[in-house]
Amino acid sequence: MLTDIEIAQAAKMKKIGEIAEQIGISQDDIEPYGHYKAKLGEAVFDKLKDKPDGKLILVTAVNPTPAGEGKTTVSIGLGQAMNKIGKNAVVALREPSLGPVFGIKGGAAGGGYSQVVPMEDINLHFTGDMHAITSANNLMCAMLDNHIQQGNEQNIDQRQILVKRCLDMNDRALRNIVCSLGGKLNGIPREDHFCITVASEVMAILCLADDVFDLKRRLGNILVAYRFDGSPVYCRDIKADGAMTVLLKDAIKPNLVQTLENTPVIMHGGPFANIAHGCNSVRATKIALKLGDYAITEAGFGSDLGAEKFLDIKCRFAGLKPSASCLLPLSAR
Repeated sequence: MLTDIEIAQAAKMKKIGEIAEQIGISQDDIEPYGHYKAKLGEAVFDKLKDKPDGKLILVTAVNPTPAGEGKTTVSIGLGQAMNKIGKNAVVALREPSLGPVFGIKGGAAGGGYSQVVPMEDINLHFTGDMHAITSANNLMCAMLDNHIQQGNEQNIDQRQILVKRCLDMNDRALRNIVCSLGGKLNGIPREDHFCITVASEVMAILCLADDVFDLKRRLGNILVAYRFDGSPVYCRDIKADGAMTVLLKDAIKPNLVQTLENTPVIMHGGPFANIAHGCNSVRATKIALKLGDYAITEAGFGSDLGAEKFLDIKCRFAGLKPSASCLLPLSAR
């Protein structure tokens, strides 16, 4: 039996321009990242805004498994099967995080003959979205510490800083640290923390934003700290929101890839379901609904967590309503 990576490497992929044309997108409206990956430019959203939406299908599970396997594979397989019988289906998925990829879970691009390709690229750096989110989050943290160092005009209490730095990696040694050691030139010493990039508020915000202007507004509303008098300090107060938005100007664009059977896949964003809403971006799902008669998407963890957040958070924010749900059975693991 072939392994997942052997199956993926033997795939006969179409050039990404062909995949785009398959769902009615001009090659002029995509931004290729090599031969088999692309971002969807703003022109696609403008051209399709008046097109009726297709039907939304949610894939979820009764309960999660330790390795999280099942939902992505079923979503991809369902999309391939529907296209096989002549239905115009587009799959909308989350991007993998390097932490789980190099940890116990491994990749998150499906498995067996239900995979998204190019699998290695998707599981590693892909189109750089994770790196952009990491940079935007850490820029905010750096500007906050610099604000305190340069006179602390906002009277920020360094004992009440809420935002964490992030890294797209499993690194428990950085979860709780002390920073700014080394004397006056290196800042005000304080306790600090790191989280994994997909657990950051910036990731959750990117996946709920309607466009770049909504993204900037939401970033500005991040509660970063409290003042000595107990009043809140927001990201806009330290003037980090504009610079963060610039760093995310390409990351907000959904990515187009394909399955082993050349079914189009919109893959974008990846907030964890245990700390955020556990779904791919609103923009990815909305464009999938315009491009296909059926948009198949998933929600992380089990139905009592990911699916509930999908319905209560993502659907309410975005005005979405699933036409059907595919429920994976109870796992014995």
